[in-house]
Amino acid sequence: MSKRKIIRIDEERCDGCGLCVPSCAEGALAIIEGKARLISETHCDGLGACLGECPQGAITIEERDAADFDNAAVSERLHKQGSLQAEPLPISPLTASSHFPSCPGSRSHSLTRSATAASLTEPADLPKDQSYLGNWPVQIHLAPIKAPYFRNARLLIAADCVPFAIADFHRRFLDGRTLLVGCPKLDDTDTYLRKLTAIITENEILSIEIAYMEVPCCSGLVNLLRQALANANKSIPLTLYKIGIRGSQLNSEII
Repeated sequence: MSKRKIIRIDEERCDGCGLCVPSCAEGALAIIEGKARLISETHCDGLGACLGECPQGAITIEERDAADFDNAAVSERLHKQGSLQAEPLPISPLTASSHFPSCPGSRSHSLTRSATAASLTEPADLPKDQSYLGNWPVQIHLAPIKAPYFRNARLLIAADCVPFAIADFHRRFLDGRTLLVGCPKLDDTDTYLRKLTAIITENEILSIEIAYMEVPCCSGLVNLLRQALANANKSIPLTLYKIGIRGSQLNSEII
Protein backbone atom coordinates (compact mmCIF):
# COMPACT_ATOMS: atom_id res chain seq x y z
CA MET A 1 0.00 0.00 0.00
CA SER A 2 1.33 3.43 -0.94
CA LYS A 3 0.14 7.01 -1.10
CA ARG A 4 -1.50 7.74 -4.45
CA LYS A 5 -4.42 9.52 -6.07
CA ILE A 6 -7.80 7.82 -5.78
CA ILE A 7 -11.43 8.90 -5.94
CA ARG A 8 -13.50 9.86 -2.92
CA ILE A 9 -17.31 9.72 -2.94
CA ASP A 10 -19.30 12.06 -0.70
CA GLU A 11 -22.30 9.91 0.19
CA GLU A 12 -24.28 12.88 1.47
CA ARG A 13 -24.11 14.54 -1.94
CA CYS A 14 -24.54 11.36 -4.00
CA ASP A 15 -28.13 10.81 -5.12
CA GLY A 16 -27.48 7.47 -6.82
CA CYS A 17 -28.20 8.71 -10.35
CA GLY A 18 -25.60 6.32 -11.81
CA LEU A 19 -24.11 8.70 -14.37
CA CYS A 20 -20.62 8.06 -13.01
CA VAL A 21 -20.74 4.28 -13.48
CA PRO A 22 -20.36 3.99 -17.28
CA SER A 23 -17.64 6.65 -17.31
CA CYS A 24 -15.23 4.32 -15.48
CA ALA A 25 -13.54 2.10 -18.09
CA GLU A 26 -12.15 -0.11 -15.30
CA GLY A 27 -15.61 -0.87 -13.85
CA ALA A 28 -14.57 0.39 -10.41
CA LEU A 29 -17.93 1.97 -9.59
CA ALA A 30 -21.35 0.51 -8.85
CA ILE A 31 -24.63 1.71 -7.41
CA ILE A 32 -25.14 -0.13 -4.12
CA GLU A 33 -28.04 0.61 -1.79
CA GLY A 34 -28.81 3.77 -3.72
CA LYS A 35 -25.31 5.25 -3.60
CA ALA A 36 -22.26 5.18 -5.84
CA ARG A 37 -19.58 2.97 -4.30
CA LEU A 38 -15.96 2.21 -5.11
CA ILE A 39 -15.92 -1.57 -5.56
CA SER A 40 -12.21 -1.89 -4.77
CA GLU A 41 -9.25 0.46 -4.45
CA THR A 42 -7.29 -1.82 -6.78
CA HIS A 43 -9.80 -1.09 -9.58
CA CYS A 44 -9.46 2.71 -9.43
CA ASP A 45 -6.63 4.25 -11.47
CA GLY A 46 -7.15 7.67 -9.87
CA LEU A 47 -7.46 9.51 -13.20
CA GLY A 48 -10.94 10.80 -12.40
CA ALA A 49 -12.81 10.16 -15.67
CA CYS A 50 -15.93 9.90 -13.52
CA LEU A 51 -15.62 13.38 -11.99
CA GLY A 52 -17.26 15.31 -14.80
CA GLU A 53 -20.26 12.96 -14.90
CA CYS A 54 -21.50 13.69 -11.37
CA PRO A 55 -24.13 16.45 -11.39
CA GLN A 56 -23.96 16.67 -7.60
CA GLY A 57 -20.18 17.11 -7.39
CA ALA A 58 -20.00 14.12 -5.07
CA ILE A 59 -16.80 12.66 -6.55
CA THR A 60 -13.37 14.16 -5.96
CA ILE A 61 -9.77 13.02 -6.18
CA GLU A 62 -7.74 12.75 -3.02
CA GLU A 63 -4.22 11.55 -2.27
CA ARG A 64 -4.03 8.98 0.49
CA ASP A 65 -2.71 5.53 1.37
CA ALA A 66 -4.46 3.06 -0.90
CA ALA A 67 -3.90 -0.35 -2.46
CA ASP A 68 -2.06 -0.15 -5.78
CA PHE A 69 -4.05 -0.12 -9.00
CA ASP A 70 -4.14 -3.68 -10.37
CA ASN A 71 -4.65 -4.08 -14.14
CA ALA A 72 -4.88 -7.85 -13.83
CA ALA A 73 -7.65 -7.63 -11.23
CA VAL A 74 -9.55 -5.16 -13.42
CA SER A 75 -9.24 -7.43 -16.44
CA GLU A 76 -10.45 -10.45 -14.45
CA ARG A 77 -13.48 -8.57 -13.10
CA LEU A 78 -14.45 -7.27 -16.53
CA HIS A 79 -14.09 -10.72 -18.04
CA LYS A 80 -16.44 -12.10 -15.41
CA GLN A 81 -18.95 -9.42 -16.30
CA GLY A 82 -18.85 -10.72 -19.86
CA SER A 83 -18.05 -7.27 -21.22
CA LEU A 84 -15.33 -4.73 -20.79
CA GLN A 85 -17.79 -1.91 -20.62
CA ALA A 86 -20.92 -1.94 -18.54
CA GLU A 87 -23.94 -0.58 -20.32
CA PRO A 88 -25.21 2.73 -18.93
CA LEU A 89 -27.63 2.34 -16.07
CA PRO A 90 -31.24 3.33 -16.64
CA ILE A 91 -31.65 6.98 -15.68
CA SER A 92 -34.74 8.00 -13.79
CA PRO A 93 -36.94 10.85 -15.07
CA LEU A 94 -35.68 12.96 -12.19
CA THR A 95 -32.05 12.73 -13.32
CA ALA A 96 -32.48 12.28 -17.08
CA SER A 97 -31.73 15.66 -18.56
CA SER A 98 -29.97 17.21 -21.52
CA HIS A 99 -27.83 19.00 -18.96
CA PHE A 100 -26.47 15.74 -17.53
CA PRO A 101 -26.14 13.24 -20.41
CA SER A 102 -24.19 10.01 -20.02
CA CYS A 103 -20.73 10.63 -21.44
CA PRO A 104 -20.24 8.77 -24.76
CA GLY A 105 -16.50 8.77 -24.13
CA SER A 106 -16.95 6.14 -21.44
CA ARG A 107 -18.33 3.45 -23.78
CA SER A 108 -16.36 1.49 -26.36
CA HIS A 109 -17.55 1.55 -29.96
CA SER A 110 -16.34 -0.18 -33.09
CA LEU A 111 -17.08 2.27 -35.88
CA THR A 112 -17.81 1.56 -39.51
CA ARG A 113 -14.74 2.00 -41.66
CA SER A 114 -13.35 1.10 -45.05
CA ALA A 115 -12.03 -2.40 -45.55
CA THR A 116 -9.05 -0.99 -47.42
CA ALA A 117 -5.90 -0.75 -45.32
CA ALA A 118 -3.87 2.11 -46.71
CA SER A 119 -0.10 2.34 -46.45
CA LEU A 120 1.13 5.14 -44.24
CA THR A 121 3.76 6.00 -46.79
CA GLU A 122 1.35 6.16 -49.74
CA PRO A 123 -1.96 7.89 -48.93
CA ALA A 124 -5.00 6.07 -50.25
CA ASP A 125 -7.20 7.67 -52.88
CA LEU A 126 -10.08 8.22 -50.46
CA PRO A 127 -12.68 11.00 -50.13
CA LYS A 128 -11.17 13.94 -48.27
CA ASP A 129 -14.29 14.58 -46.22
CA GLN A 130 -14.74 11.02 -44.95
CA SER A 131 -13.82 9.91 -41.44
CA TYR A 132 -11.84 6.68 -41.18
CA LEU A 133 -11.83 6.49 -37.40
CA GLY A 134 -12.54 2.88 -36.53
CA ASN A 135 -12.88 2.92 -32.74
CA TRP A 136 -13.93 4.98 -29.73
CA PRO A 137 -12.60 6.06 -27.28
CA VAL A 138 -9.13 6.81 -28.61
CA GLN A 139 -7.38 8.28 -25.57
CA ILE A 140 -5.05 5.73 -23.95
CA HIS A 141 -6.39 6.46 -20.47
CA LEU A 142 -10.00 5.83 -21.53
CA ALA A 143 -9.54 2.81 -23.79
CA PRO A 144 -10.85 -0.47 -22.31
CA ILE A 145 -8.23 -3.20 -22.04
CA LYS A 146 -10.11 -5.79 -24.10
CA ALA A 147 -12.42 -3.83 -26.37
CA PRO A 148 -13.59 -5.74 -29.48
CA TYR A 149 -11.60 -3.44 -31.76
CA PHE A 150 -8.31 -4.72 -30.29
CA ARG A 151 -8.90 -8.23 -31.67
CA ASN A 152 -6.40 -8.88 -34.46
CA ALA A 153 -5.83 -5.14 -34.62
CA ARG A 154 -3.33 -3.16 -36.60
CA LEU A 155 -2.70 -0.73 -33.76
CA LEU A 156 -1.71 2.87 -34.44
CA ILE A 157 -0.48 4.87 -31.45
CA ALA A 158 -0.20 8.56 -32.21
CA ALA A 159 1.10 11.46 -30.17
CA ASP A 160 -1.86 13.77 -29.78
CA CYS A 161 -0.16 16.59 -31.72
CA VAL A 162 0.25 14.44 -34.84
CA PRO A 163 -3.33 14.84 -36.19
CA PHE A 164 -2.90 18.62 -36.05
CA ALA A 165 0.41 18.55 -37.91
CA ILE A 166 -0.71 16.10 -40.64
CA ALA A 167 -3.33 17.69 -42.89
CA ASP A 168 -4.56 14.36 -44.27
CA PHE A 169 -4.21 12.34 -41.07
CA HIS A 170 -7.35 10.27 -41.67
CA ARG A 171 -6.44 9.32 -45.23
CA ARG A 172 -2.81 8.46 -44.47
CA PHE A 173 -3.04 6.93 -41.03
CA LEU A 174 -6.44 5.65 -39.96
CA ASP A 175 -7.85 3.42 -42.66
CA GLY A 176 -7.87 -0.17 -41.38
CA ARG A 177 -6.29 0.69 -38.05
CA THR A 178 -7.23 0.92 -34.39
CA LEU A 179 -6.15 4.27 -32.93
CA LEU A 180 -4.85 5.26 -29.51
CA VAL A 181 -3.55 8.76 -28.73
CA GLY A 182 -1.64 10.29 -25.85
CA CYS A 183 1.00 12.80 -24.79
CA PRO A 184 4.12 11.41 -23.07
CA LYS A 185 5.06 14.85 -21.73
CA LEU A 186 1.81 16.03 -20.14
CA ASP A 187 0.14 12.75 -19.14
CA ASP A 188 0.91 10.12 -16.52
CA THR A 189 3.34 7.83 -18.33
CA ASP A 190 3.28 5.19 -15.57
CA THR A 191 -0.43 4.76 -16.16
CA TYR A 192 0.17 4.70 -19.92
CA LEU A 193 2.73 1.94 -19.46
CA ARG A 194 0.38 -0.18 -17.36
CA LYS A 195 -2.50 0.29 -19.78
CA LEU A 196 -0.46 -0.41 -22.92
CA THR A 197 1.15 -3.46 -21.33
CA ALA A 198 -2.29 -4.82 -20.44
CA ILE A 199 -3.70 -4.14 -23.92
CA ILE A 200 -0.77 -5.89 -25.59
CA THR A 201 -0.90 -8.79 -23.11
CA GLU A 202 -4.64 -9.41 -23.28
CA ASN A 203 -5.18 -9.07 -27.04
CA GLU A 204 -3.87 -10.52 -30.29
CA ILE A 205 -2.32 -7.39 -31.80
CA LEU A 206 -1.07 -8.00 -35.35
CA SER A 207 1.16 -4.95 -35.65
CA ILE A 208 1.91 -1.65 -33.95
CA GLU A 209 2.72 1.66 -35.64
CA ILE A 210 3.76 4.77 -33.73
CA ALA A 211 3.38 8.26 -35.16
CA TYR A 212 5.24 10.81 -33.03
CA MET A 213 6.49 14.37 -33.41
CA GLU A 214 10.11 15.35 -33.99
CA VAL A 215 10.32 17.24 -30.68
CA PRO A 216 12.53 15.40 -28.12
CA CYS A 217 9.83 14.83 -25.48
CA CYS A 218 7.67 12.94 -27.99
CA SER A 219 10.20 10.12 -28.29
CA GLY A 220 8.98 9.11 -24.84
CA LEU A 221 6.02 7.49 -26.58
CA VAL A 222 8.38 5.19 -28.46
CA ASN A 223 10.16 4.27 -25.24
CA LEU A 224 6.83 3.48 -23.57
CA LEU A 225 5.85 1.10 -26.36
CA ARG A 226 9.18 -0.68 -26.29
CA GLN A 227 8.87 -1.13 -22.53
CA ALA A 228 5.25 -2.30 -22.83
CA LEU A 229 6.25 -4.92 -25.40
CA ALA A 230 9.06 -6.09 -23.12
CA ASN A 231 6.71 -6.25 -20.12
CA ALA A 232 4.15 -8.22 -22.12
CA ASN A 233 6.91 -10.51 -23.44
CA LYS A 234 5.47 -10.33 -26.94
CA SER A 235 7.16 -9.92 -30.29
CA ILE A 236 4.96 -7.73 -32.49
CA PRO A 237 6.10 -5.91 -35.65
CA LEU A 238 6.75 -2.28 -34.71
CA THR A 239 7.02 0.62 -37.14
CA LEU A 240 8.00 4.16 -36.14
CA TYR A 241 7.04 7.33 -38.02
CA LYS A 242 8.65 10.62 -37.04
CA ILE A 243 6.55 13.64 -38.05
CA GLY A 244 7.94 17.16 -38.49
CA ILE A 245 6.18 20.13 -36.92
CA ARG A 246 5.36 21.38 -40.44
CA GLY A 247 3.54 18.16 -41.20
CA SER A 248 6.10 16.27 -43.23
CA GLN A 249 7.11 12.68 -42.51
CA LEU A 250 10.80 12.91 -41.65
CA ASN A 251 11.60 9.20 -41.57
CA SER A 252 10.28 5.72 -40.81
CA GLU A 253 11.86 2.79 -39.05
CA ILE A 254 10.77 -0.84 -38.83
CA ILE A 255 11.85 -2.68 -35.69
